[in-house]
Amino acid sequence: MLKDNFEAVEAKIQAACKRAGRKRDEVTLIAVSKTKPIPMLREAYDLGNRIFGENKVQEITDKVDALPDDISWHMIGHLQRNKVKYIIDKVELIHSVDSFRLASEIEKEAAKKGVTADILIEVNVAKEESKFGVMPEDTIELISNISNLPHIRIKGLMTIAPFVDNPEDNRIYFRRLRNLAVDIGENKSDNVTMSVLSMGMTNDYEIAIEEGATMIRVGTGLFGARSYR
Repeated sequence: MLKDNFEAVEAKIQAACKRAGRKRDEVTLIAVSKTKPIPMLREAYDLGNRIFGENKVQEITDKVDALPDDISWHMIGHLQRNKVKYIIDKVELIHSVDSFRLASEIEKEAAKKGVTADILIEVNVAKEESKFGVMPEDTIELISNISNLPHIRIKGLMTIAPFVDNPEDNRIYFRRLRNLAVDIGENKSDNVTMSVLSMGMTNDYEIAIEEGATMIRVGTGLFGARSYR
């Protein structure tokens, strides 16, 4: 099943890239493996996947120890400040930074470990009350403040679009995030680039690719429905 799922998702990524006039290597597939057992991740690894996304710190730490060390781990869920220390040197990218307080904690722990943390700023483009993320109109100020922290590099933006029946309904939010990234990119800063747009999930990643996503986060489409514990 997993092999079929990966092949089906890959075919859709390639088709979306073709429609958008983009190269396939411009889009990184993050296999969202939250709640999934380690044997299933091993199967995905054997199929060639090396990039996994997790929502919970505990799952990352457990899986890092149990799986090959050439895996790139991405923290895509809400990150509590008191948990930063457990993953600061284990993940390649933190997608979900939405406050200066969290960034300051990441800075502190990165300095302790002697690493530089790559992060994305999570933007609540649709302004949903149930979602985390900085409001679009506050994003530039937040980035300006975080850019002064020496152990952090801002690599781009992330958003979680609304869950909709028609994926086309989310095109406007992906387009707004891309436009915001363009605006931010015009303000040159040593440790701020807008090379990453993390947007699009199982329900709408094809639309996200058409609107410029460089990373898509696909879980159910690859691993099947989740069983929450």
